[in-house]
Amino acid sequence: MSDTKSNPFTVKEAPQVVFVTGPSGGGRTTTINALEDMGFETIINIPLRYVSRLLKDDVPTRPMALGLDIRNRDFSVDGVLDMIGEVSATGQIRPELLFLECRRDVLLRRYSETRRRHPMAEGDSPHVGIDAEIEMLKPIRERADLIIDTSEFTPHDLKAELKNWFEQDTGLPLSVAVESFSYKRGMPRGMDFVFDCRFLRNPHWSPDLRGKTGKDRDVEEYIDEDPLFEDYFQKILGMMDMLLPATQKEGRAHVTIGIGCTGGKHRSVAMTEKLGKTLAQRNWQVSIRHRELERRASGAVYQ
Repeated sequence: MSDTKSNPFTVKEAPQVVFVTGPSGGGRTTTINALEDMGFETIINIPLRYVSRLLKDDVPTRPMALGLDIRNRDFSVDGVLDMIGEVSATGQIRPELLFLECRRDVLLRRYSETRRRHPMAEGDSPHVGIDAEIEMLKPIRERADLIIDTSEFTPHDLKAELKNWFEQDTGLPLSVAVESFSYKRGMPRGMDFVFDCRFLRNPHWSPDLRGKTGKDRDVEEYIDEDPLFEDYFQKILGMMDMLLPATQKEGRAHVTIGIGCTGGKHRSVAMTEKLGKTLAQRNWQVSIRHRELERRASGAVYQ
């Protein structure tokens, strides 16, 4: 992977327009702000009837993100789907529908923490509005190009995830994200391929290595010495050598590879680092993320 990045705002083809939606409390504002920090032109809560006119009469010259939710004055499920179909048909932009989903219990907790009223239950308990909105948005979720589950994300987590998908642009049509995680905290949603490292020798049981991570050389060497490691790694690599070109040929823009171990600190981190770097050396556009290490490093609470 080259150290130099091409200018993501050099228009080589129709500009990208990301429509951001999902249930209220799912992280839409955080997402719009993060995309703005990445250089996207952003508009939030624009009435649907103005979107088609905006994108036809004033075609953006750089990536744009538009936030859509039920608080839009003329929001409707059919209206959103019809609008995306209409602007897609012009060929002037590359639309992408990003759906931020979140578990019902987490949405309820977020509303309880902020004491805000749900826009679909102004005079009732938030859970009534949450249930109604989730049900209403199902057709939009089914149409989404990318679904990100924010249930376990802090704002830092969400911004890192968005960078994986939207910040890097080297001209390659397929973006590959390799992510380590802990099975104790649950497997992340949205994974295209998942590999389990829990059978490999565990540095946690070595007092000298317990406090370190899979990024440390002595931890990496300890795992490499497992008789099963190299054969397992080569099999994963061989599978990716077959599947990534096929996925690219299919026209997919994003692929996420999850690698898990018990705590997400040693084995999965080492495997993720090695796989990500090897794929980058083979000229894939790769981003590497370590969910549990980032979580430990960030004391942020989701807003």
